[in-house]
Amino acid sequence: MLVAALAADLAAREEPVVLVLDDFQPESGSPVAEGMVRLLRHATPALRLVVVSRRDPPLHLHRYRLAGDLTELRTGDLAFDDRETAALLAQHGVEVPRPVVKTLRERADGWAAGLRLAAMSMQGHPHPERFVARFAGEDEAIVSYLVEEVLDGQPPAMRRLLLTTSVLDHLNAELATQVAGQEAGRHFAALVAQSSFLQHIGHGWYRCHRMFADVLRVRLRHEAPDLVPDLHGRAAEWLGEHGLLAEAVRHALAADDRRYADRLVVHQLAIGQVLALTSTRLPGELLTRTPPAGPTGAARKAPGPESALVTSAAALARGDGPACTESLALADRLIGELPGGGTDRIARCRLAHSVIRMTRDRPRHLTAARAAAADAERLFARLPRGLLEDRPELVALTLSVRGRAELREGDLKAAEASLTTALKAASAAENGVLRRDCLSELALLEVLRGRFRAADQFAGHARHPAPQASSEPDPSLAALYVVRSWIGLTRLDVQRARGELSRARATLRQVPDPFVTGVGSLVAKLMTAVETGTARPETLDAIPDLTADGWLAEGLRQSVRHACAASLDEARARRLPARSVSGARGTPDPLPRDERAPVESLSARERDVLRHLAQMMTTEEIADELYVSVNTVKTHLKSVYRKLAVTRRSAAVRRARELELL
Repeated sequence: MLVAALAADLAAREEPVVLVLDDFQPESGSPVAEGMVRLLRHATPALRLVVVSRRDPPLHLHRYRLAGDLTELRTGDLAFDDRETAALLAQHGVEVPRPVVKTLRERADGWAAGLRLAAMSMQGHPHPERFVARFAGEDEAIVSYLVEEVLDGQPPAMRRLLLTTSVLDHLNAELATQVAGQEAGRHFAALVAQSSFLQHIGHGWYRCHRMFADVLRVRLRHEAPDLVPDLHGRAAEWLGEHGLLAEAVRHALAADDRRYADRLVVHQLAIGQVLALTSTRLPGELLTRTPPAGPTGAARKAPGPESALVTSAAALARGDGPACTESLALADRLIGELPGGGTDRIARCRLAHSVIRMTRDRPRHLTAARAAAADAERLFARLPRGLLEDRPELVALTLSVRGRAELREGDLKAAEASLTTALKAASAAENGVLRRDCLSELALLEVLRGRFRAADQFAGHARHPAPQASSEPDPSLAALYVVRSWIGLTRLDVQRARGELSRARATLRQVPDPFVTGVGSLVAKLMTAVETGTARPETLDAIPDLTADGWLAEGLRQSVRHACAASLDEARARRLPARSVSGARGTPDPLPRDERAPVESLSARERDVLRHLAQMMTTEEIADELYVSVNTVKTHLKSVYRKLAVTRRSAAVRRARELELL
């Protein structure tokens, strides 16, 4: 009767009436809720209702939302931004830098009450920045407020659900039930409906407010510390079964179950994430793994092959080669001891073993890496295809190793196919190092075919620096420098060509590659021919047979000869002025001495420096060769440049040859 009378009175009014309901949280179907529904239905349009609640009130909101009669201010709308946070702190006399304000706002999720409590605690604090760095749900003021205002007011079952699921960063109904148990899990829907501290993030998943989650974890450790590892273990099991690897590994480590974490990594073919072959990273605790101390320790701890594999990969990622090799040998022995019935487990362990070997041997030992790649390809056929589709980094690594080997073996078509597929997989895995490796090898392949424009395009895509996957030098850089040098030569940019070749030589001292070294030597000889004006087809006959060193496969000889001829054709097409060289076939005789430009005599040491300069040696290399300092070499070079009236290395060498000083 009261609701009907009130609705009739409101309907008769011309001026709107505003009704404010603060902390309005009746149960659905209760007399209060039903009364408000009837009042809204009959009192409009005169009634303006303002409802303040921690959860959606049972007032048929969807109806008013569809009609456009509802204005909503949600948690996200009420959250403070950085400017508002700074203003709040200023009201309390607290001034801190902008990054500190941002950190505080993020830790509090913009929650006004939490920020105010923080501001009150920071008043008069001698080091407010340090306070913010430590500020979390363990702050006494925050704990007291949330425990008294929120947690202690919950029914026992709801309180248990909140505490047990606090170990999760994200949760849904099924995961909450797995962790908290069937009885507590039945209250999840009610928890979502009633708690403003659970924020929906889509697809049935929720995230607890950061500060409230911190408070819940503190209370859980205080009330039931022995339960925490078991809760993490349950979470790891569910997450692992549903393919959420990173979260599963984190919970397994929190449960101190490293063996299960290792099995997850190996069995889900995620060893590449430990080796930094992907943009996705697993928890950092995996990288701190060290091998057991000696055979006795290994026997006592009896690690599974998965643990030995992860330990080996972690050591390689840290740049600890000996520890990697030691654990890899242990893993090989333990895999051999597995019962024959576990063929799937053996295949996954063997694949992880091959991936570690490829990553370790790829920079310096291509033959060994190629053997590991062949093992990996045989194992691919024994594993579910869908699983491999989710691990493009394994395909990228395997095919990049195979493609490099095929190129050096002279099988250009096979190398092109392997490297092209590897490039696509590396891009899918967001692996910049493998992507540049493939691009550099494809550029090298095209330059050996004499396709300089295509080679330049590949080299251009590979130009941008890529993040290193390990402490090892990138083996692709030397090939990239040699390709750029050859392209520079075809454009008659000799200075650039010599500079790139010098970089290639420096890189090859760190990561030797006989094949790339051979190509670089060939480019140097072509460069000499171009500089001296002897760039003619018959020049190829004057270039020594480099196959004696074994770097050039039989299948590449014709292609390389074609590429060399194309380089010389480019030089002639650009009309490089011919230079006279004594004794070269088809070149004019040297000018008479009285027609040569006069030059101040070079000292014996300056001549030594000039001779080494003609061999494309860097300043540091010349200094080492002559047993002098770098500054001394630079002084001699300045004198040589002045006497020869030049300003560049290539010009000095060319001028010296004109004057028969070399």
